[in-house]
Amino acid sequence: MEQLDKTDLQILSLLQENARLTVKDLASRVNLSTTPVFERVKRLEREGYISKYVAVLNAEKLGQGFVVFCSVKLSKMNTDIAKDFVARVRDIKEVAECYNISGEFDYLLKIHASDMKTYQYFLINVLGKIESLGSVQSCFVMDEIKHSYGLNL
Repeated sequence: MEQLDKTDLQILSLLQENARLTVKDLASRVNLSTTPVFERVKRLEREGYISKYVAVLNAEKLGQGFVVFCSVKLSKMNTDIAKDFVARVRDIKEVAECYNISGEFDYLLKIHASDMKTYQYFLINVLGKIESLGSVQSCFVMDEIKHSYGLNL
């Protein structure tokens, strides 16, 4: 964070709100000309402050609005088992997010599905085929109250 000044933070904040802003739009909002803003954005990308640009899709409209948080405990934990689990989860398209967590469970997965039957199939026929799987606890999202993509800068 030491390398970022107020203008850098302002640019990042504007881009996380709307990644389609042009350099010209950004420049006018941060009161600089286009060349220094272009150079700043390129530096922020190069230094990894900006990971990528994405379009946020509407899961409900695309038939994937059934959201489940799935807590996973492995049958036992060691480096090889953990690496294998992580590699397999990265290849499962239904898993939107995966976190290694502390506490009773080892991992927390965010799953998108079309409905309960689809999730049940996924649980048995996809996740259930991972040999190191010990136990699973599913929490079904009834209503999304807040969903933010940006960081508080």
